[in-house]
Amino acid sequence: MKLRVLGCSGGISTNLRTTSLLIDDDILIDSGSGVGDLSLDEMANIRHVFLTHSHLDHISFLPLMVDSIFDRIKRPVMIHAQPATLMALQKHIFNWAIWPDFAKLPTPDKPVMAYSAMSPGEVKTIDGRKIEMIPVFHIVPAVGYRIESPAGAALAFSGDTATNDTLWEALNAHRRLDLLIVEAAFSNADEELSIKARHYCSKTLARDLVKLKHKPEIYLTHTKPGEEQTISRECRELMPHIELKTLFGGEVFEL
Repeated sequence: MKLRVLGCSGGISTNLRTTSLLIDDDILIDSGSGVGDLSLDEMANIRHVFLTHSHLDHISFLPLMVDSIFDRIKRPVMIHAQPATLMALQKHIFNWAIWPDFAKLPTPDKPVMAYSAMSPGEVKTIDGRKIEMIPVFHIVPAVGYRIESPAGAALAFSGDTATNDTLWEALNAHRRLDLLIVEAAFSNADEELSIKARHYCSKTLARDLVKLKHKPEIYLTHTKPGEEQTISRECRELMPHIELKTLFGGEVFEL
């Protein structure tokens, strides 16, 4: 199983893309602006999109992607998410006012995309890969995902979250975790803002990581543009016993 980081920033700037992770060549975890770096053929290969939540930096390029490939695919792209997230897409994005309803285009009987509701704790199996939805704590209904390869290797993505127990309990329930991608959106100087926005800052992430029983490779994601070095330094100082790295986009992992 291969993971390609298309985007991982908490905002945009030169060479920074928002959250989107490509599993092999057919599964997207979130569809932020990183999707825009894929070719048309690469986008047409995507069969499933798993969304963590409805915020724009995680869904912004989904409308543009399906519009770009509708004449290249024969089966609809499946959009997996919590019902609240799917409802937000239907009401606020694919509503004919902001964007056409591609769940009905090009024809209602052969749409370019289709919705697939999931519940936290549910596991979808796609060609031997298991994708588990895990509830987290954010300002809107949000989840993370644990993805297990057919050979048993596993990665986890926190999505956007603040202090919680649910993510760590779900990961600890499994025997293996090889790679963890966890958000650290704010530096400690913005701790109060991180609490209001329900994101981790360096300090609160350090408090929560002690809950994890596994010892995977750990990469920080969703850092605010311009704050990457500060957040990375603070996390390393707070967690000197853990080797932490920061994602910048373009990384490829083989599991």
